[in-house]
Amino acid sequence: MTASSADPHPRIRPLLLAMFLLILSVSLVKAASEYDPYKILGVSRSASQAEIKRAYKNLAREWHPDKNKDPKAEDMFIKVSKSYEVLSNEERRSNFDRYGQMDDNQPFGQSQHHGFRSFHNSFYFDESFFHFPRYPEYRDFADSKYMLQHAQFNSDVLPDSYKRPYLIQVTYESCFACFHIKPVWKEVVKELEPLGVGIGIVDLGYERRLASQLGAHRAPSIIGLVNGRVTFFHQAVVREHLRQFVEDLLPQKLVEKITDNNYMTFLENWHAENKPSLLLFDQVPVVPLLYKLTAFAFRDYVRFGYVDQGETYNSRLLRQFNINTYAPTMLLFKEDTVKPVDIIQARGMKRQIMDEFVSNNKFLQVPRLASQQIFDELCPVKQFHRRRKYCVLLITGEDSAFLPGNKAFLDFATVNKKDVLRFAYVYQRQQQPLCQALFQSQAALSPQVVILERRSQAGKVLFRCVSGGWNGSNEDKYHLHEQLELLQKDPTYLSSDATLPELNNEMAPIFIIQWMNAAYDYILQIYDDLLYSNWSEMMPILSLIFSALFILFGTVIIQAFSRAPKKDFVEVTELTDVTYTSNLVRLRPGHLNVVLVLTNASKNALLRKFAKEVFSFSGTETLHFSFLNADKHVHWMPSLLRSARQPSHSDEEEESTDYTGHVLALNGHKKYFCLFRPVFTGDDPNDSSSETSSHSRSRSHSREDGASSRRGAGRATSIEVHHKLDKLGLWMERLMEGTLPRLHVPAWPVLGDAASNTSAES
Repeated sequence: MTASSADPHPRIRPLLLAMFLLILSVSLVKAASEYDPYKILGVSRSASQAEIKRAYKNLAREWHPDKNKDPKAEDMFIKVSKSYEVLSNEERRSNFDRYGQMDDNQPFGQSQHHGFRSFHNSFYFDESFFHFPRYPEYRDFADSKYMLQHAQFNSDVLPDSYKRPYLIQVTYESCFACFHIKPVWKEVVKELEPLGVGIGIVDLGYERRLASQLGAHRAPSIIGLVNGRVTFFHQAVVREHLRQFVEDLLPQKLVEKITDNNYMTFLENWHAENKPSLLLFDQVPVVPLLYKLTAFAFRDYVRFGYVDQGETYNSRLLRQFNINTYAPTMLLFKEDTVKPVDIIQARGMKRQIMDEFVSNNKFLQVPRLASQQIFDELCPVKQFHRRRKYCVLLITGEDSAFLPGNKAFLDFATVNKKDVLRFAYVYQRQQQPLCQALFQSQAALSPQVVILERRSQAGKVLFRCVSGGWNGSNEDKYHLHEQLELLQKDPTYLSSDATLPELNNEMAPIFIIQWMNAAYDYILQIYDDLLYSNWSEMMPILSLIFSALFILFGTVIIQAFSRAPKKDFVEVTELTDVTYTSNLVRLRPGHLNVVLVLTNASKNALLRKFAKEVFSFSGTETLHFSFLNADKHVHWMPSLLRSARQPSHSDEEEESTDYTGHVLALNGHKKYFCLFRPVFTGDDPNDSSSETSSHSRSRSHSREDGASSRRGAGRATSIEVHHKLDKLGLWMERLMEGTLPRLHVPAWPVLGDAASNTSAES
């Protein structure tokens, strides 16, 4: 028989559980009341957004951990920031006012108990609730060394971007979104900075001028800077993407892949490129970023090649130079393509070691002075007596005939290397101003050796020409050696002085290539801005562009539709009793009717000539063209001229006067006209007699001979007739300018007979 123990107080346990729940609820209510965002910011529940923002700025400045050393400053700053985040959003603020909660994910209709539970969770500022890490992850005190200012950026960082790329983060003090990328940013900085990548941080709140220069208007933003060009990072912020972003910033073809088939071509290009050649041997199939960064920094001085030791087609190259495959190896070649002048091998290749290795071998044994930059570095200006450098220049040519002398000069320089001596050569044809300054005349025809010492940045030098020229013989070498020995014993040996001009840059690309590269960079920048920019920031610019385009194309379209289609003929209407009123008497204000007076005999010839002369003016909307048949309306012209107070004519003269070829510009509204009188040019030799006969017919025939006179005019040739309008084009130009005399009439004469319409082809 077993004994079982029973609970002596079976009703006490439920009572204890109920008391525990009651105490927990009270504590939750107390916690919710203590952490009220209104109380934290010190504003009332009816406060406006401006008051809330002002209170937040004051408290954030007061409790910022970088400025306030109080241990509680960090937590207080987060509370202030989160309270402002809730109250600055009207939806979150309404949610808190109704239910006492700040969780966006919880529906508004849930119980008050769940609201307290949610607020209790927010008391501990759990990352799952706020979706942000705590503040120390955002701003590390070590970041202060990366902070950039506007003046420092333009004086130091921007010029340095031509030697190494920069990775810049744009942020500000209360940027919660920046918390997410901070761990990745620190990891990338730790990896890339030792490789030679520049690091910078721009505070959007304190350096708005610099942020505007970079084109960064929001945070967080990550920017790449290389060669003075800004590129924005738009991918997910992970270490691999940022590393690839930095690698993509570098120019292409910095490093050439070298194999057994092309290594000799690569090494022998030292003469054309005027640079040493550097080969890196390693086991990885892709070029390491460290090597690319080094190549970018020294791209103006050294040519870089990469050999993958794991490839079978590089075995001959590895055997020839006896490369150790267990560690990266660097070989540097100058004029000698068989034997390297320097070798370095290390398992952990560091950037400092590589920089020192390349810096000590930036120039060939005898480089060509192909630019002022090489001249300044190879032969610096004298600063102290112990640091003086003498430059031994060979003035030579590019033809193959000069090669033996050039080779002998290289051999001499290799044997006589000293710290105070720098050997170089100059092509006469490429650097004519330099040669003329040294020889005070045209460049010498034969090679010459000049020893010089630079005294000022303005180009002043002391120099001496080695007598006898240079052909590379042993005698020339011995004589040059003697001169150098005398120079080291007596610095006054350099007895001549001159001022040298700036050297021509032989390696500079031509203008069209520079323009194409600049245009390519500009197009890429525009594409990047349009593809990834914040459209709210781009709207003002886009609005301006589209407005200008709309005005431009709108004007063109309106003009195209409003302008009548251009015709290849001039429409000329005959003035009859039907068209007379509409084409003249009731002509619209500002419009002119240009009327040609003709006869039946001269109609076809004059209409063709008339159409040709006025065709260029046919597009003017205020001009109309008509013709008047003088055979049908004999008295109209004399009546018009009489009403314009012209000199009186007898009846015989009125009937006998020939008005063929006269042109009138009639303004029906203001009742005036301009008159064109036909004038013969005399260009056709057959016209002189015809002109005389026509003149006699129009002036000296009596009334009895009037009919025969008109028949004579009818028999006139087409050549005689069309010459009457030879000056009509000039008269039309004066008409459009408004410089013709105007003859006013009190009323227009009445027209009689009717006629039909016709058109004259242009």
